Amino acid sequence: MAINILVTEDEVIVRKDIERCLENLGYNIVAATDNGLDAIELAKKNKPDLCLMDIMIKGEMTGIEAAVEIKKNIDVPVIFLTAYADESTLSAAKIAEPHGYILKPFKDTDIQAAVEMALHKHDKEKELKQEAEFLRSLTAHNESADTLFVKNRSRLMHIKHNDLVFVEALKDYVVVHTKEDSYTIHSTMKEIERKLSDRRFVRVHRSYIVNMNSIESIKHSNITLVDVEKQIPVGGSYKDALAARINLL
Repeated sequence: MAINILVTEDEVIVRKDIERCLENLGYNIVAATDNGLDAIELAKKNKPDLCLMDIMIKGEMTGIEAAVEIKKNIDVPVIFLTAYADESTLSAAKIAEPHGYILKPFKDTDIQAAVEMALHKHDKEKELKQEAEFLRSLTAHNESADTLFVKNRSRLMHIKHNDLVFVEALKDYVVVHTKEDSYTIHSTMKEIERKLSDRRFVRVHRSYIVNMNSIESIKHSNITLVDVEKQIPVGGSYKDALAARINLL
């Protein structure tokens, strides 16, 4: 399927040259205009796959302002065309979060490279957004759930609550220790504690959450877990909460 591109350029000769170049590359010119207001309406109507936008265009609205308004309505990558490469112009253009710049005068290869890179970058951004949404749906707190998912590199590891032995805080990360493996993730103990609201889990220290079913013994404010050599300390402010969860004979 051909890629649809909206071209906004107020110099007729330049616009026609851009259209020629894009058509030769196999892209479809869905619409073309010379001002920002028309660009916004044409973008809403045609929903292009990419916008090529000159920064200095006809009318009261700049290409930057038009691009910002377009991106409020549709998720589309924007490439700016400009004859000005000064720092102030490029800095002002950043507000529109463009996917590229083409400096005038340009060659056909400049347009081809900018368009291909912008489309590729935008596709990757959409994939990341979809993955983030998927991860949020999987990790959303569910009190009735008996499992959780932990992201390990590029994989989502399915962990049953019974297999989770303890959680340990390490600066900006936490380590989830299971019976078989350990997974380091970027999170906070507060967030982990919220997701492990099941009564079998108890926070015993600012840096530790343990599975009550994995406790072998408690001695001198230290917890020994089954098949775990490391002893888990019990913080003073957590002793009452732990004591309330223990059935002592």
